[in-house]
Amino acid sequence: MPASDDAAVEAVGSTRPLLRISNVHKEYPTGGAPVRALRGVDLALEHGDFVAVAGPSGCGKSTLLNLIAGLDRVTEGEIVLCDEPVTGRSEDDLARLRRRLVGVVFQFFELLDSMSVLDNVAFPMLVGKASRRVAEPRARDLLDLVGLPHRAQAMPSSLAGDERQRVAIARALANAPALVLADEPTGALDSEGSAEIGALLRRINDGGQTILLVTHDAEVAAFARRTERIKNGRIVSPA
Repeated sequence: MPASDDAAVEAVGSTRPLLRISNVHKEYPTGGAPVRALRGVDLALEHGDFVAVAGPSGCGKSTLLNLIAGLDRVTEGEIVLCDEPVTGRSEDDLARLRRRLVGVVFQFFELLDSMSVLDNVAFPMLVGKASRRVAEPRARDLLDLVGLPHRAQAMPSSLAGDERQRVAIARALANAPALVLADEPTGALDSEGSAEIGALLRRINDGGQTILLVTHDAEVAAFARRTERIKNGRIVSPA
């Protein structure tokens, strides 16, 4: 795969954890007592890790990923990614940080139905001001990586569910992120498709990509190199 950007390259050379989460709390206001989604989470990922955070629906897994990606804000605590604080930044700064350092894979793919598969994968690079001359060859390389070079000109609506998720994974890798966050990436797939996506993520990790996966599925979590269990908003122990 093509080399990553300067920030990601520097992160790989660092001796500090790629991701450090310290005493993170998240509360959501309601009409009564606030809902405590996270209650003092501590977690670290080293360069090249593949970590699964496993637990039932509603335990705080997706909230944790949203906070790491800067899509939501912590109530208390600190998140540091590639030696850069995620907490305390402006929305514009968070958008720039996501574009440089984070790739997100969503449960329901979130592909752009009006664009071809190739253009979906190239889109993050074009948003980041890469030229089409640079973005399109990399997008083709990524489609080859996920096993879909023959679907480059297809529209997302013509793809099977596991194919859509493969495209979403390729898109998440487009800007060579330091960290890929996968939010229940097999939740919309059958067991066969889930196993294929789990194996693909492991193969991508074998190539050096750091991945944090959240899932309720123990069979999918087994593809990770380490599994942490979350319950009632806390990391309770290794699974």
